[in-house]
Amino acid sequence: MKRVLPVLALTAAAVIPLWRYEPSLGSTTTEAAPAPTPPTPSSPPASSSDGTVTRVVQGSTVNTEKGPVQVEVTFEGDRISSVRMLKQPNHPQTTAAVPKLVKETLSAQSADVDTVSGATVTSDGYKESLQAAIDAKGA
Repeated sequence: MKRVLPVLALTAAAVIPLWRYEPSLGSTTTEAAPAPTPPTPSSPPASSSDGTVTRVVQGSTVNTEKGPVQVEVTFEGDRISSVRMLKQPNHPQTTAAVPKLVKETLSAQSADVDTVSGATVTSDGYKESLQAAIDAKGA
């Protein structure tokens, strides 16, 4: 009888976190994701009064296991002036990761940015879509 109470307490301590666990809403299949859609420019180049050409380019839609990721990049001349997420997974880690990824992109001026811990899948999709937009801008 002396062992029953500690065993019940430890069992409850192990089972309660399992009941509270909330898995991510993304797909967990192991099938290969379809190829990303090709990037498309969203607006023709426009010149400002100082002669700088501004161009907005959409990256490809990258289908990740958490959901689709797509960015829109605004270039002023050869510089990346802003990045906007057009599609992103509805997940707390993604919401927290996007501002970090955008900030690093504006600092690095390339798709060579660090992956955000806890949002690896989204970070990889972001970098792939971003690189597609950068490549499309040069075309």
